[in-house]
Amino acid sequence: MKYIEIPYVKKKVSRILYGTAAPPFMQGEDGNDLLDAMYALGINAFDSARVYGGAEKSLGKWIEDRKLRDKVIILSKCAHPDPSGRKRVNEKEIREDFAESAEYLRTDHIDIYLLHRDDPEVPVGEIVEILNAMHEEGKIGAFGGSNWTHRRIAEANAYAREHHLIPFSVSSPHFSLAEQVRDLWGGGCVTISGPSNGAAREWYRNQNMPVIAYSSLSHGFLSGKLKSGEREKADQILDEFAMKGYGCADNFERLRRCEELAEKKQCTVSQIAMAWLFRQELNTLAVVSTSSAERMQANIDAMSIRFSEEEAAYLDLL
Repeated sequence: MKYIEIPYVKKKVSRILYGTAAPPFMQGEDGNDLLDAMYALGINAFDSARVYGGAEKSLGKWIEDRKLRDKVIILSKCAHPDPSGRKRVNEKEIREDFAESAEYLRTDHIDIYLLHRDDPEVPVGEIVEILNAMHEEGKIGAFGGSNWTHRRIAEANAYAREHHLIPFSVSSPHFSLAEQVRDLWGGGCVTISGPSNGAAREWYRNQNMPVIAYSSLSHGFLSGKLKSGEREKADQILDEFAMKGYGCADNFERLRRCEELAEKKQCTVSQIAMAWLFRQELNTLAVVSTSSAERMQANIDAMSIRFSEEEAAYLDLL
């Protein structure tokens, strides 16, 4: 496993975070054995959110049972819109979400705290002030945005500089080899993949801001479950969200090229997609959910797969 430093996080962070937006965690069930296996592989950072059902409860139970609070990094998220779509980016609901998360996670502080969505109608200065106050109170370490555009993050950090405050130090957009052609979940999901988002990637490169990529295997599209020649039955192999977000001709061609390179390098399609992600000139981490220690080990091994600039460009249709 490889690790990086993130400002305002006291421990180095594994470059793969284990994602709890999956069974058995979202059902609030016991996931101790699975979390044990991920931790044994060197993963010390765990991704959750207030809206992931019982995931925080399951994760918090494991951390307490194993007495690991001082050894692991918790990432959680707040201020997701409610089921009616009402936006919740305000101090009252951010703090209420934190209080509930802390209770379920059985902790008094969250190492990385992200706003799960943005509300462009709220001035960024208000948000920066709220998060700085929570940091000063010892409730949160690093903070940032999930599904925030780089422009809004840049605006927030300009405010922080002008007022001598802590800036956003991490971001979690969608990022993968596959282009996200439609918003999977609604509420303003943000992607930095694909040809139209080159300016966003360049901004992240210049800032060297950690990018915690969610759906790093494109919600299963690049996991190897689907073959590039199976387009007619793809919706039987993958769920509706994968097809809604990634089911386009260019992505099927990217998948075909992954298969081609995987055969050449004697590895799996998902390893090629993961290796591509970590080969980009970005300060990238990846959120991965799996029920198999073997598959997670394969993702970890993918960080050591090497290919040329030409191969990387070929995969992305460049």
